[in-house]
Amino acid sequence: MPNRISGYNATDAIAPSKGPSGGPQAVEKAQVESPATAAPAAPAASTADTVTFTGPALALQKLSDAVAKSPVVNTQKVASVKQSIQNGTYQVDAGSVAHKILQFESGLK
Repeated sequence: MPNRISGYNATDAIAPSKGPSGGPQAVEKAQVESPATAAPAAPAASTADTVTFTGPALALQKLSDAVAKSPVVNTQKVASVKQSIQNGTYQVDAGSVAHKILQFESGLK
């Protein structure tokens, strides 16, 4: 399902030009046109750009915000494992490790 942006006009986009090194350089359209060749300005109400976000786009933004706010590391679990390793009580379940490796390998195919 594609997300659509309404009110986009390709002529309002950034026009390419050559930079000092001969490579492409982005220049806004307003910088390309001289004031003498530019069209007369319309009333401010009709020149305002608008963007309408679809439901999926809003849901994706909320999800992105939630992920950004969540901690990268579970500090309580790290502290617990560190303590267990230092005490010599940390035990590795070889069967669980083997199962996870097999799940990972099957996902690569």
